[in-house]
Amino acid sequence: MNVVKSVTVTTLKETGEFVAKSIEVPASIVKGAVSGVAEIGGSVIKTMKGIVQGTVQGVMESGGDQKEAVRGSVAQAVHSAKELGLNVEETAVEAVKGSVEAVKQVGGDTVGATKEAVTAALEAAQEIGGEVFTSVKEALQTGIEGAKDIVESIKK
Repeated sequence: MNVVKSVTVTTLKETGEFVAKSIEVPASIVKGAVSGVAEIGGSVIKTMKGIVQGTVQGVMESGGDQKEAVRGSVAQAVHSAKELGLNVEETAVEAVKGSVEAVKQVGGDTVGATKEAVTAALEAAQEIGGEVFTSVKEALQTGIEGAKDIVESIKK
């Protein structure tokens, strides 16, 4: 997690404020970290929480927007899991946990982060299509505290 956080902070310092407000930066960092872990044969799912946590924390500590950091990181984690043939449901749960933990560490809005993370995971699952949306929704409802209420509020 600390390596990912350091890379995120360095990247944002070098690229400036405009980029720090973009959803694409955290997504790119997550994608790169996930690809790196997969390339060396590590367990991506076991490291997903730390990858997302480090990315979100780095973005926020660099002055980036909480919402963009959470949404970009979680959505990319879900998409990367699908691309790599991993368990998308478990990845979604770990990504949401990592983003909320990061926001907690930097003193952000954890309730808002949970809602954004769950929503981002569901939207990414919906983009993937098929039965993925339903299985991710069920995994989040059982694996994330408060997710069931968030899912219900999205339906309305």
